[in-house]
Amino acid sequence: MGEAKRRKATQGETYGQEARILPWLPITKTQAELFVNWTSRGAWIGIFLMVAAWATIRFIGPAFGWWQVVY
Repeated sequence: MGEAKRRKATQGETYGQEARILPWLPITKTQAELFVNWTSRGAWIGIFLMVAAWATIRFIGPAFGWWQVVY
């Protein structure tokens, strides 16, 4: 008997299915990795937008005379 057949006999219905993070949570490890990648990318985009907004409010706006920064 080959290893694949033995594994299929041992695992039964779960053979070929991706492993879950927790048995009672229907999220696979690949889905968890995708979630981490998307949230990390979103965090970096948020950081960039915050820096751009700060630079606009602090430097660009006053330089063009749109408003004044009060000290």
